[in-house]
Amino acid sequence: MTESDIANQAADTVGLNEMTVIAILAIILAGVLVRMLTMAFAPSLLKKIIRSENLQAKTVKNSDRALGTAVGATVSYLLSLQLVSTINDGSDTYEMPDILITILPNIFQFMIALSVVIWAFRLVNVVKDVVEILDSDGVSDGTDKTIISAMESVLRFFIIFIGAVFIADAVGLKLTSLIAGLGISGLALALAAKDTISNFFGALTVLLDRPFKVGDWVVVESSEGEVIEINLRTTLIRTGLDTVITIPNANLVNTPVENFGKRRWRRWQTMLHFDINSNPEQVEAFRDAVLKSILDNAATMKEESSWCRVSDISATSVDVSLNLYWDVQGGVDDRKEKESFLLEVMKLAKDHDLNFYDSRIRQQI
Repeated sequence: MTESDIANQAADTVGLNEMTVIAILAIILAGVLVRMLTMAFAPSLLKKIIRSENLQAKTVKNSDRALGTAVGATVSYLLSLQLVSTINDGSDTYEMPDILITILPNIFQFMIALSVVIWAFRLVNVVKDVVEILDSDGVSDGTDKTIISAMESVLRFFIIFIGAVFIADAVGLKLTSLIAGLGISGLALALAAKDTISNFFGALTVLLDRPFKVGDWVVVESSEGEVIEINLRTTLIRTGLDTVITIPNANLVNTPVENFGKRRWRRWQTMLHFDINSNPEQVEAFRDAVLKSILDNAATMKEESSWCRVSDISATSVDVSLNLYWDVQGGVDDRKEKESFLLEVMKLAKDHDLNFYDSRIRQQI
């Protein structure tokens, strides 16, 4: 008996004839060839379609295995469906057992779903670049960062969900029966997943009501810091100590959130202490000069509510209280404008021959 006869006998034993084995090998070979061609030519084609260099760096990969596998498995899947259809129509050329008729397309469908999920996860990283391209002012502010964070979380969720559906279908799980089974134990499942569901709706509340956005400085109960990321389940806050606090979104629905980023202005008060022997006319001239400086400053607002007045006189000092409102958005601008104004106050005090009182300096008797 020749080797060819032995192979044919083995194929007949498992319900396959020689032509079916050749067809299956041809389907696999076609998928491998298409995969190799996709890996070779897809990068150059995508570079012509995608003009942005940032998008190219994140989406176009040389010898992209995930994309190549997805395309190659798709070709093999379609060819396997054609082979199965031919056998089911009563072809005398091909023979295949029922279990293989079911499994063969599912193998390629599983490969498609898995490779597409892997490839799609990489595309989530381009959300930031797409938002920046569509942004008219070209500046990524807190609103843009919030949109990016939310879209990335939603896309990851849907990629996993849809991928799980296709993978479940590929491995033979009947989704209709699965859903019916979930109905029987739905109460138990709902109780087990209530925290996840609460966090999901908490995320929707944050995204719709917008109590804060990425970049805002917030206080949530005992947690205080800058919002750096808003996900479907949690919100991340970076504290002043550079640690990261993870807050479940469900907590944000019923917990008061103090948002410093929504301040319309920043009130600032201080007290200036001058030597008790200061000339009253010079103090008065200094007061008027400070008020004029507030009015002329482009970073201040609510000038009618601002003041610079002598508020008290003690045995050692003349106390001048100062109140003003900064029209600034971030802490960096706040500190910058405050520094500039304080230096201006020091200059005005020097111009009016006023000396700041220091309790550490004792008068000599």
